[in-house]
Amino acid sequence: MQKSRTIWNTFQKVGRRLGLVSTGVGIAIGGGAMALLMAAQEREQDPPMGPAIFVGDTVLKPYDPTPALTTKETRVDRAKYPATDIHAHWPASVEPAALLKAMDDLGVERAVNLSGGFGPQLDRMLARYSDAAPGRLVICGNIDFSKIDEPTFAADHVAMLERAQARGMAGLKIFKNLGLTIKDRTGKVVPIDDPRIEPIWAACGRLHIPVLIHSADPVAFFAPIDDKNERWLQLKRHPDWSFYGPGFPAREEVLLQRDRVMARHPNTTFIGAHLGDNGEDLSALEARLGRYRNFVVDLSAREAEMGRQPYAARAFLIRWQDRVLFGTDQYPGRPDQPRHRLYYRLLETADEYFKYYDHPFPPTGEWRVYGLHLPDAVLKKIYQSNADRVLGWRVRDRQRQAFRPRDSSTAP
Repeated sequence: MQKSRTIWNTFQKVGRRLGLVSTGVGIAIGGGAMALLMAAQEREQDPPMGPAIFVGDTVLKPYDPTPALTTKETRVDRAKYPATDIHAHWPASVEPAALLKAMDDLGVERAVNLSGGFGPQLDRMLARYSDAAPGRLVICGNIDFSKIDEPTFAADHVAMLERAQARGMAGLKIFKNLGLTIKDRTGKVVPIDDPRIEPIWAACGRLHIPVLIHSADPVAFFAPIDDKNERWLQLKRHPDWSFYGPGFPAREEVLLQRDRVMARHPNTTFIGAHLGDNGEDLSALEARLGRYRNFVVDLSAREAEMGRQPYAARAFLIRWQDRVLFGTDQYPGRPDQPRHRLYYRLLETADEYFKYYDHPFPPTGEWRVYGLHLPDAVLKKIYQSNADRVLGWRVRDRQRQAFRPRDSSTAP
């Protein structure tokens, strides 16, 4: 008993020295950490400063080495060609003028806000942003799935889309909760291909409204949160992002639900968010792009997936250069996440083994990435011309505000 108390006192002493954290009383010390602490107690010194030490399953000492590798570091402040960020999110508190200034600084000609809402909120977002900067600040609407059981659910939303399109709405965004967590009054999860939604998909085709849809999530989010999960740290910080276990449909089933909708509505353009949530398996994504001509994808929040497989990703983007759109999943000027410049470096340079993230912790995985150094012709399509085609009339005939390309000699 006395020895255990001494070890515990040593643990506390070491913890204070190393800045260790605990999750409260009743900490369970892992076997490896216990051995280190017992050895330290016997030697009356701190344990070695090696890889991460765990107490239970909580990281105590993060291991974040500085690579000794000397590589080229290219700073890219602006996109090489005017860019459309097809996948942005900003709240109504952000001033339009601040957005436009940040866009000019970053080389973003157009930003598409996917969080426009529905009903009166959508009207307010259109008035605040689309009216302030036509063709540059673009708004997409959303669906109120809390009304899925109402008899007029589909008809009401089709009418809303028609009105909003006349006001300048550019598209419809479907969040990932459809197919995963949204339930009807029976308690069942509403699938993406639920018949009650069919009239909305059809209306989008008739009205030429593109549908940007987030379906499922990374493979790791559907796997056990254990020592084999490559997103363990991320899921420990955000356990609510896990869809593993009973109560959730299988990941592939969610993707198949989306596929069935695309097959039934060939006249509706679907933009698969986050590389269609197939970034870990580009061959599967290629098969879907080949099967569904009405399917395109954006790059948002998948810089880690592209950058860790640079040969395959570069070949994929060149092969499918007409079906890929630039996006970040942030908004221009967001101070804590300057993600646009990271994307520019990834897409434009041949830099090697660099951090893809702008947080204290990697947001999606514990690795570094490699630049794809895409050809100029491919960059032009991914940055803007593909988005112009998908958005269609919404930008074709609008007066574009003054925009300064990064280099007039290379601007299209």
